[in-house]
Amino acid sequence: MFRSLHMKLVMILLLLITSLMTIVGAFMMTNITRFFIDEFYQQVEGVFGNSDPTNGAFVNSLRQEAGQEEGAVQTLQRMIEAQAGDLGLNSSTRNYYILDGRTGAFLAGSESQAAFEELPVTANLLTARNSIAGGTSQVGDQSDITAGYMDVAIPITGGDNAFIIYIYDNRDTVSSLNSQLFLIIVQALLVGLLISVLLSFLLSKTMVIPIERLTERAERVAAGDFGGATAVGSTDEIGVLTTTFNDMAAVLQDTLAAVENERSKLDTLFLHMTDGVVSFAGDGSILTSNPAASRMLGREISFYDYDALFGQQFPLRQVMGLQRPNFLSGELSVRGRILELYLAPVPDGGSGGAMAVLHDVTAQRKNDDMRKEFVANVSHELRTPLTNVRGYAETLRDSQDIPREMEESFLDIIINETDRMTHIVQDLLSLSRLDSGRADLKMVRFSLLDAMESVCRAVELEAQRRGHTLERRYASPLPLITGDRNRLEQVLMNVVGNAIKYTPDGGIISVDAGVRGPNVWIEVSDNGIGIPSQDRERIFDRFYRVDKARSRESGGTGLGLSIAREIVERHHGAIAIADHDGPGTTVRILLPIRQKQEAGNE
Repeated sequence: MFRSLHMKLVMILLLLITSLMTIVGAFMMTNITRFFIDEFYQQVEGVFGNSDPTNGAFVNSLRQEAGQEEGAVQTLQRMIEAQAGDLGLNSSTRNYYILDGRTGAFLAGSESQAAFEELPVTANLLTARNSIAGGTSQVGDQSDITAGYMDVAIPITGGDNAFIIYIYDNRDTVSSLNSQLFLIIVQALLVGLLISVLLSFLLSKTMVIPIERLTERAERVAAGDFGGATAVGSTDEIGVLTTTFNDMAAVLQDTLAAVENERSKLDTLFLHMTDGVVSFAGDGSILTSNPAASRMLGREISFYDYDALFGQQFPLRQVMGLQRPNFLSGELSVRGRILELYLAPVPDGGSGGAMAVLHDVTAQRKNDDMRKEFVANVSHELRTPLTNVRGYAETLRDSQDIPREMEESFLDIIINETDRMTHIVQDLLSLSRLDSGRADLKMVRFSLLDAMESVCRAVELEAQRRGHTLERRYASPLPLITGDRNRLEQVLMNVVGNAIKYTPDGGIISVDAGVRGPNVWIEVSDNGIGIPSQDRERIFDRFYRVDKARSRESGGTGLGLSIAREIVERHHGAIAIADHDGPGTTVRILLPIRQKQEAGNE
């Protein structure tokens, strides 16, 4: 019950009122007691002397009377009773006593001897007796607020007589007044408590109701419900708190929405990324994985654990024992694929875990092999003509009596080999420009028929020299197409030139063309040596030759078909070796009549 803020506020107010009234009551009662004590001693000093009670006029009169041989006590008694009003003497609370100064015996007083003997022997009384015994006249007037009485003892000496005038007040008036005051304080306390309870209930409700609303809203926010802001009913601290909480809830909602959005992006990236990712718990079980990992490993990895997947490469304890950012790397070969494996520990506040990343480097390794082969082929292709040039050039330099005919023959060989190297370098530059996209195509509308006739006329003399028959079979009519005419004529020149070069003398070279849907097709066929089926997939690779010795004898660089494929693909077309009946080869080229940009502009 006392855990609620409402009851805590009530109890705090009750304790506050009770403590305040207690302190005020104690203060008032103490001060009243102090007032009566001070009043008592002021009255005594007023009668016996304000500055020095032992030398006042009244004291001196008492001393003169005390020196009488007879009737001194009665005289002193009459003189004190004459001052009864000033001393505040009364028979109920304050009395006086005349005592023997040496023995302390009762001689006379406002009460009987029996009543005096019931009084305690106080310190002030002892002080007065001791001063008479010592020959001095010291008044015993020390006050004690904790004592239950007030007293003063005044020594009076005259002649051989010594008396003590002792005034004693039992403080019943003070006690009665304090009792009345205590009752008043208790009554005031009860009324104050009642009022404070009512006020505390009102105050606590004023404070607790907004807090309860905030608590209810906080519970809804914790449950994921950010709707409905809490109403702000005041401009005090609670109102500011409510406004701040509403702002915080709005910011939290926006933050969670942003986090959820980023999480969705990461989930999408995780599902569709090409690298495989697998996370493991500390016991080796799989926590998460993406489809790429299953695809790379060739199995549904959710049915396996760490030991079954990667335990042979690196034990799980070894991975989890690493310190970040250290990691382990290895290589896997799975169903013809080469996979790079990276393993790193993942702390999760508990037993930890591990993360595995798989990267398929099959294509990269293949490209590296092709690059190495390409460099080797370039080196080989350039080394042969360079060797010939150097050999013939050294022969011309070292021999002084070479016949003129032989010298011209050597120079022709050097020029031919230089031209061959020039062709290789030019073809490499063309491929480099096509690969980097720096070979801009000059797209124009032109007649495909005119371009094909231009190529056929250019190679017709070479075909006749070899005894070939060059046939043309064109569909009528051939449309205008969009493309780079010079580049496409280069492709046709290369394909038709290869057919002429690699067909034995007396062969038949056929150039066909037609229209198929939005595309045009061109086929160049021959009845020559042909291309084996196992070489067809690589015939368009750079420097690849079916018969390397014969290709070099024909003057080829091994780059022509590679350049042709790059040009055709830049035109969004295709080039391939088609099926061919009988001996020989058929190269088929497919080109769009209109390019994509041109079709989009229409």
